[in-house]
Amino acid sequence: MGNQVATALPNWVPETVQRYLAHTEAGQPIRDLARNARCHASTVLRQIRKVETRRDDPLVDAALATLADLHFSMPRRNAKIWRGPATMTKEMTSMSHSAKIRVPTPDAATLEIEARRVLRRLCENGAVLAVAENMEKAVIVRDGDGVTTTRTAVVDCEIAQAMALKDWISCANPGRVSRYRITAAGRAALGQLLAEQENRARQEKESGFAEAQTPFLVAGEAGPAMPRNAATPPRRTRYNLSESPLIALARRKDRDGKPFLDDELVRAGERLREDFEIAQMGPRVAQNWDRFLTGGGRGGFDAGCDTTSRSSEARDRVARALSDLGPGLSDVALRCCCYLEGLETAEKKMGWSARSGKIVLRIALQRLKHHYDGQNEPDRMIG
Repeated sequence: MGNQVATALPNWVPETVQRYLAHTEAGQPIRDLARNARCHASTVLRQIRKVETRRDDPLVDAALATLADLHFSMPRRNAKIWRGPATMTKEMTSMSHSAKIRVPTPDAATLEIEARRVLRRLCENGAVLAVAENMEKAVIVRDGDGVTTTRTAVVDCEIAQAMALKDWISCANPGRVSRYRITAAGRAALGQLLAEQENRARQEKESGFAEAQTPFLVAGEAGPAMPRNAATPPRRTRYNLSESPLIALARRKDRDGKPFLDDELVRAGERLREDFEIAQMGPRVAQNWDRFLTGGGRGGFDAGCDTTSRSSEARDRVARALSDLGPGLSDVALRCCCYLEGLETAEKKMGWSARSGKIVLRIALQRLKHHYDGQNEPDRMIG
């Protein structure tokens, strides 16, 4: 494709979308695009047609309209442009939609950070991304038992549009409220993003440039670097991306046949995890959550660092909640809700007897719910 289009669009935009916009918005002939891509013209034509058919998806259509408005303000319409059967209708709906909702396109770094958070949530059983018309925010909800649903995250509109454009999420039946689910490509992308971040963390640690008190980068990707014997090499604990320990425990029944963890306790744990994840989204700071662990150090984090207001407030909320829980309860809450360690792993690390962790975790969640109920503020999630 031409250098003019390649330098104008963000580098996360797929090549097929770049060629589609170069043809429909900048007027570049298909043969020129094929020559620059070193492929047959029919290949580029099929790519353009495929992108055109995806405009039935409201997020994809809005993303294409935004990219066209921001990067193709003066399209060259005098060239021969391929027209799909619904192109004129799409152009009219795109113009009206972009006039209602105009959002900036995210940069690659922001999209990578948000994609790790959002895709992990969508990997949970029953999780969907709900998008309503003319709304600047989308929400991730998870279906519970019966008709109850739990909101687990809020997503900015531009992030949802970018993920749909990259085919990481898809919607089977668009409507006034469209429900998106993670695709196979999204699961593969999440695995690659987690692996790349872990590799960067390992390289920084080996080169000596990592912060002294950063046991992890983003919550949920790997277990924390717990204090160990000097002779024992550090080891990261993996977990199943499809669910958190709270969701697995909520499916169990007690002796009366009721869920071991009710929805209110699960929401309290998810709220702590959400604040914990927001706290990691700011610039790299010397955070040490291990001070809330029974066997961890008692160091703190530098509250005076230059961080964003949202991440700083989230760190304060997490610190207040863990301090209110106290030793022991804060330990199991931090490990299971934030670090996403399994109960068996947490029991071994804390030296508890088998099958005792779920009882302590339920007590911690009850205390955590009582803490949030006394805050006299709404349940504040990301957004």
